Order: sequence, then C-alpha cells, then structure tokens
Amino acid sequence: MASVVIYTREFCGYCARAKSLLESKGVDYVEYNATHAPEKRQEMIAKASGASTFPQIFINDEHVGGCDDIHALDRAGKLDPMLAA
Repeated sequence: MASVVIYTREFCGYCARAKSLLESKGVDYVEYNATHAPEKRQEMIAKASGASTFPQIFINDEHVGGCDDIHALDRAGKLDPMLAA
C-alpha cells in the first residue's frame, strides 16, 4: 500500500472530501492539520512547489495536488494504481 500524506486545515470542505475519498478506498494516510501550525503550512508549500491551498496530497512522496486533482485521478482510473504501488 502506498504512503499517503495530506495537509489539511479545520473547517475545509475540500479537505473533508479528499479524506472521504481516501477512506472510501480503505487508505491509511498521515494527516497534518496546519490550522494552528504555520510551520506545517510552510512545509506543505515547499513540498508542493508553491501550492498554498488546502488540501495538498502526496502519494509515495509525489505531489498529486488537491481535492479536485485526486478526484480527477480517480475518475480517470489512475488513483487506484498509484495507491497500490
């Protein structure tokens, strides 16, 4: 199973949708809530090549983007193979 990391913030609907998709696939993930942790937000921005919106998702250390991006990968049939790697 892939290593999945997601950076989130509180009261973020996009974060909830992305986590729901991962949970529906039975994926264990590491969540970093950056709401009250500016150092985590800066870490996320650095890892995501400047992307500063929430969530930002990484699969096996590869930045895959945010909520819309992970749902697009799923619709295209590309998410499951990434998660299985």
